[in-house]
Amino acid sequence: MSSKNLVETYGLDYVRHEFHLTLAVHADCFEWMGRIPQASIHAIVTDPPYGVKEYDFDQLEKRENGNGGVWRIPPSFDGSIRSPLPRFTALNAHDRERLQRFFNEWAKLALRILRPGGHVFLASNVYLSQLVFTAIADAGFEFRGQIIRMVRTLRGGDRPKNAEKEFSSVCSMARGCYEPWGIFRKPFQGTVADCLRKHRTGGLRRFPDGTPFCDIIESERTPKAEREIFDHPSLKPQSLMRQLVYAALPLGEGIILDPFMGSGSTLAAAEAMKLPAIGIERYLDYFEASRQTVPVLAGLEIHLKPWGSNPTALKPPVQIPMQLRGG
Repeated sequence: MSSKNLVETYGLDYVRHEFHLTLAVHADCFEWMGRIPQASIHAIVTDPPYGVKEYDFDQLEKRENGNGGVWRIPPSFDGSIRSPLPRFTALNAHDRERLQRFFNEWAKLALRILRPGGHVFLASNVYLSQLVFTAIADAGFEFRGQIIRMVRTLRGGDRPKNAEKEFSSVCSMARGCYEPWGIFRKPFQGTVADCLRKHRTGGLRRFPDGTPFCDIIESERTPKAEREIFDHPSLKPQSLMRQLVYAALPLGEGIILDPFMGSGSTLAAAEAMKLPAIGIERYLDYFEASRQTVPVLAGLEIHLKPWGSNPTALKPPVQIPMQLRGG
């Protein structure tokens, strides 16, 4: 499907931008998802803002001014100043209830637009994943497990706040070394084979060498070269996103949706893998940035371990990298 066909069906009356095979739309995803045709999307791959405090306009202003708020400035690493991160532990009971309600309502809309058997890959974090995943399952999705992105982050591991010297041998939380992505599937009738034949959904795409898609992915922090293209606070690396969009369409065909597009890393991955995709973004600055970031990120050559290599091996990557590009 070309971007022209995507525009005709999914552009509606919104401001949008067409790429080669993908489409960016400036809209609120709740409104947009309520207007598009039912059962017309094959998969959702997204890293949401959690619908709580961190992307409220007042909190974004505090982040911009360096005043903190729900955002924290992590320590420098190897002389590099790190981007601000939202402090999820700052959420109170009301915030957590709001988060659950947000995802439950969002999931109901996702059920409406996904084809039967369509999968959702949704990024989360250790602190909030049980709340988010439960809210989505309660809306009617099948919980199909998690993808564990093995990546050492700068979350956790801090000494007690304002008592760092007094309790120098203590950390208030474990240092984060993985990122959980929830896997959900819209229920369907019959077998997986029936669903694949009728809806082109129901399963996950195997690697090109025939081995199954794995639920542990050795990853990396987003490289500096990608962050310099546009330093969105939660920009995911192309080495991860290209694997996810590839796996999300079991037969290598259909439409992928990212309803929380940000600066466009999911669209860029889909462009690189030659897969149709739509990104929805409510913040104009991020939407405008995607016009430049998507083509540049999509054009990067990404080197990965060979498909199907042992994802749990605690050893350096093999020295014969594979270029993961579309085509």
